[in-house]
Amino acid sequence: MSTVIEQAVQARLVANEPKVESVPATLRYDREDPFAVRMAFPAPATLEGIEVSWAFARELLETGVDAPTGMGDVRVRPYGFDRTVVEFHAAEGTAIVHIRTSELRRFLRRTAALVPAGREHLFLDMDHDLAELLRDAL
Repeated sequence: MSTVIEQAVQARLVANEPKVESVPATLRYDREDPFAVRMAFPAPATLEGIEVSWAFARELLETGVDAPTGMGDVRVRPYGFDRTVVEFHAAEGTAIVHIRTSELRRFLRRTAALVPAGREHLFLDMDHDLAELLRDAL
């Protein structure tokens, strides 16, 4: 069984202009980093012209599909019927995307099958992580 889940989603980028643009994005979950989810946007979809990836807590996404959550760089909230808003806040500005809630729920079901919620700690390799931290210190 693979320890990584990737799922392509269509994100609708909300801008100041009335036009809403769809951009591809990829959701990624790795059992070796069981608390985190990553969302990547390809180079053509970003202002910088390079791929941009955001990492945030899986729990944030789980909660945000049903109720507003987040106070930091990433915020998630439901929006209308079958849409979820994900906001990415950075020094350069804020990006707001709408994603179908059904796609997010499907992704979250797949991650839960790999690592059940509340069991993430069982998939941490503390010895390996500590060795990585200390490797450069010696």
